[in-house]
Amino acid sequence: MRIAVVPAAALLLAGCAGAPQSAPARLTPITGSAGAPAPAPESASPSAPATTSSAVAAPGPGASADTAIAWVESAAPVDAADFGVALRGGVSTALGQDVAFTTGSGISCMTDVKRAAAGLACLVDLTDPPPPPAGVYGVWKGGWVDFDGTAVEVGSAHGDPGRFAAGQGPPLPPDRSLSFGDFRCRADDQILVCVNYANRTAVRYSDSGVDAPGCTRDRGPTPGIGIRYTC
Repeated sequence: MRIAVVPAAALLLAGCAGAPQSAPARLTPITGSAGAPAPAPESASPSAPATTSSAVAAPGPGASADTAIAWVESAAPVDAADFGVALRGGVSTALGQDVAFTTGSGISCMTDVKRAAAGLACLVDLTDPPPPPAGVYGVWKGGWVDFDGTAVEVGSAHGDPGRFAAGQGPPLPPDRSLSFGDFRCRADDQILVCVNYANRTAVRYSDSGVDAPGCTRDRGPTPGIGIRYTC
């Protein structure tokens, strides 16, 4: 399977291995009050026409988690099976249970079930990334954002590029949504929003910064982390 590389995120990729496993689980989104599950959306191929609700505005900085969730849920789903590969240097790598995707604004995201079972990592080309805190070892990546539903960490050090060794995932079409595990993500030409249903939290990614609806920024320093939000 050959997939076009999205070059905007390529400069942030260094090389480390991801672990192939089985196909990603489908998500059952939650709507209304917390704990009230709704049926999972039917999967659609990326080429199918979108059924985006124009009545739901994209969340801005400082939006609530419910607003972020509503925007993500208003986009028609893609088939998660199409996002189980990564491409680097013309070589396609099957990711097994992991998923990977890129956005039109140049954000690259990937899961790593073997080493971070509940987490999603995204590389964002931040215009003002957090500087490395004192005592950090390894290569500082200010635009590396980890999100596991309970915390958001912006900026961290890596001895190698981690899961992104396999390359980048396929493009996530604008105004479509991708579900995997407890997560669902949607992007447009400027932002990416990912939500975690287990904790009803969200992250809004853009070049201008990372917001964490439903989470509170930690004021004290966190060893090895640039900015941390507790959800």
